[in-house]
Amino acid sequence: MTTDLSHLPYRRGVGLCLFNAQGLVLIAERRDRRGAWQMPQGGIQKDENPRVTALRELKEEIGTDRAEIIAEIPEKLFYEFPDWLQHRGGVFRGKYRGQEQIWFALKFLGDDRDIDLSGADEPEAPEFIAWRWAPLADTPNLIVDFKRPIYDRVVGAFLPLAEAISRGETLPAMA
Repeated sequence: MTTDLSHLPYRRGVGLCLFNAQGLVLIAERRDRRGAWQMPQGGIQKDENPRVTALRELKEEIGTDRAEIIAEIPEKLFYEFPDWLQHRGGVFRGKYRGQEQIWFALKFLGDDRDIDLSGADEPEAPEFIAWRWAPLADTPNLIVDFKRPIYDRVVGAFLPLAEAISRGETLPAMA
């Protein structure tokens, strides 16, 4: 079933590329799609600053906001929802055609014990069942197909950061 969704708006959101001290990125396995790993992401609430959203979503999805924003992709990234997500009881039930995201790179300031997928800070059901650190370049092969172009762009934008972090370089402060 393919429907023309071009008249629908995109849902505004953020994507979060959280780096540890070794330059690896946090990925988590989705509860609703076993074997699909992704970086945290979430919707921007009405009148919410995207930087505030970034830290709120980290807290909700992975149980910690012990991070600082170190970079941002200058343009918004877009993807379309596939039919199976759009219809058949899909999460957004035909309200949006896809997502428009602002992607941030963040430096993790905590330690692994701070990460908690139990959903204690999540207003909805916990989104993830497992997490791990992975090389950023591996993430496009771990994500669902319809998000792969976004992840390719994120890798292109943030791979130099991952490499600098892994070498222990001091990163410039973000304005």
